[in-house]
Amino acid sequence: MEIVVFVTAPDQDTAEHIAETLVKEKLAACCNLVPNIKSIYYWEGQIQKDHEILMLIKTDREVFSKLEARIKELHPYQVPEIISVQLDQGNSDYLKWIHEVLNL
Repeated sequence: MEIVVFVTAPDQDTAEHIAETLVKEKLAACCNLVPNIKSIYYWEGQIQKDHEILMLIKTDREVFSKLEARIKELHPYQVPEIISVQLDQGNSDYLKWIHEVLNL
């Protein structure tokens, strides 16, 4: 089952490094980097505000645990955001392409 994984990164270089590694290692078919989002969140007893990069990672549920472990290895945050959303529908050719890229 195809999924999109949301991950935030502190800067463009970090996001690009993670994205390129995931694609190179065939844990992701594609990663979109959305710059200049503002995150407001509660951390260590205080409200935090940071500019971040949002990563939209297209992959498959079958490789999620490996993808999650690899992101944790590469990511500088103590608790990185790694959230997956199942795709109910999509362009069948695109979804097929994800499987082909991931060798599933």
